[in-house]
Amino acid sequence: MSSCDRRTRAYKNGKTFDQCKEIAEKKNTEFQQVISANGKILWTEILESVDHDELVYKLTLKYLRRDGFDIGNHKIPEVKPFT
Repeated sequence: MSSCDRRTRAYKNGKTFDQCKEIAEKKNTEFQQVISANGKILWTEILESVDHDELVYKLTLKYLRRDGFDIGNHKIPEVKPFT
């Protein structure tokens, strides 16, 4: 039985998983600046900024949570710093 090789699987626009992770890390720093300036950022703004790439979107939310932000939930779809 063969296993999936994450280095060769193509996601949106032919990017690999590792390339998506790099994009998400770069976007993460941009979003942190927006959050510090405005106090929050909406999930829809993040989704539009990553060009509706679902994998990059999910990784970005994961990295924001890792860095100490409250990523909200389906009732409060926004990312803000923990208070």
